[in-house]
Amino acid sequence: MGVVAIVGRPNVGKSTLFNRLTQTRQAIVNEEAGTTRDRHYGKVEWCGREFSLIDTGGWVVRSEDVFEEEINRQVQIAIEEADVLLFVVDVLTGLTDLDDSVADILRRTSTPVLVVVNKADNYGQHASAAEFYGLGLGDPYCVSAINGSYTGDLLDKVVSLLPAAKTGDAGDDLPRIAVVGRPNTGKSSLINAFIGEERHIVTDIAGTTRDAILTKYNKFGLNFYLTDTAGIRKKSKVHEDLEYYSVIRSIRSIENADVCLLMLDAMRGIEAQDMNIFSIIQKNRKGLVVCVNKWDLVDDKSQQAVGSYTRAIRERLAPFTDFPILFISALTKQRILKALECAGEVYGNRRKRIPTAQLNEIMLPLIEHTPPPAWKGKYIKIKYITQLPAGSIPSFAFFCNLPQWIKEPYKRFLENKIRENWDFCGTPINIFIREK
Repeated sequence: MGVVAIVGRPNVGKSTLFNRLTQTRQAIVNEEAGTTRDRHYGKVEWCGREFSLIDTGGWVVRSEDVFEEEINRQVQIAIEEADVLLFVVDVLTGLTDLDDSVADILRRTSTPVLVVVNKADNYGQHASAAEFYGLGLGDPYCVSAINGSYTGDLLDKVVSLLPAAKTGDAGDDLPRIAVVGRPNTGKSSLINAFIGEERHIVTDIAGTTRDAILTKYNKFGLNFYLTDTAGIRKKSKVHEDLEYYSVIRSIRSIENADVCLLMLDAMRGIEAQDMNIFSIIQKNRKGLVVCVNKWDLVDDKSQQAVGSYTRAIRERLAPFTDFPILFISALTKQRILKALECAGEVYGNRRKRIPTAQLNEIMLPLIEHTPPPAWKGKYIKIKYITQLPAGSIPSFAFFCNLPQWIKEPYKRFLENKIRENWDFCGTPINIFIREK
């Protein structure tokens, strides 16, 4: 599958074009220059060909902004990764010095470059595009990312320049793992440590990551998608419109994930906002691995300290307590591979099937020993248990004579007995009581 990167100076409509070509609203679009900070990946399908599209931050020179140097490095990496480059310019502002600076870099690359003249919303503006021949990068392609005009012609050209399709691309039914948490818990550092390159911008400023960034991970026999998300903080702390969208996108990433790695800060412990994020994971019935990051900064690393920290986390997150807790350091890479292995095990537990005969053989004697409480003199008898066909999480149906009288505490008892006998660590379980 080919890779196409969108590059250009800030505010020429790169993210709008990305959203138009991928037919999503993945990249945040805002009037504010410098909204996009990381490389952002999406998929485009055109004329039976599929390719990856990368949205990048705007190229800026000699800026004092702490992010600009990092953004330029991200653009450089995108240029190196791509098979085709879309150099986006703005027909309304015309050719600028910054466009010349970007073109100067692109002229040195052997990768095919298409000059995309954006914001050409009507025919009159097509004539103004002639000045972009001065960039020395071939014919300009006039498009309007906002309404989609002429993007079809652009895609035809892109597809013609892509390398021949390779057979045997991995399917898209891979596990999706989202790294979530409060701002500055080390989510981007952890993903950079996983993939072994500085793909995500890392600074000490809370709220550096704004988009939910999808990365494919295929190392050490593990194969899945990793999503880095914006830190979710209290509504009262969210002052920028932009961050509001980022938080929504992080919540959407949790919805789309199979397993969430919840990052906690070892120096700050578990806080109210961590509880809120946990409740979002719970409501969406997602798998969970708790990672206590920055463990290298903690002075007391004794077994007692680990035990008391673990107990405190489980008490705060009760009644759901059957999940792995790992003490890691994204900086020193301590136990980070274990975090991925745990996430893989939790994903496996979500898809686990228990044979009906085995379920009844083990669970029915336990139920007989501790039957549901009688209701108004009527005895409730559970006769048969089965696991329901594969859904998003393991679901079990208990058939009995009076299902309406079995209450929540007994359902929790049944769930605990299932967990005691089979490993469903990290994944929620559904218990349904039905009439036989």
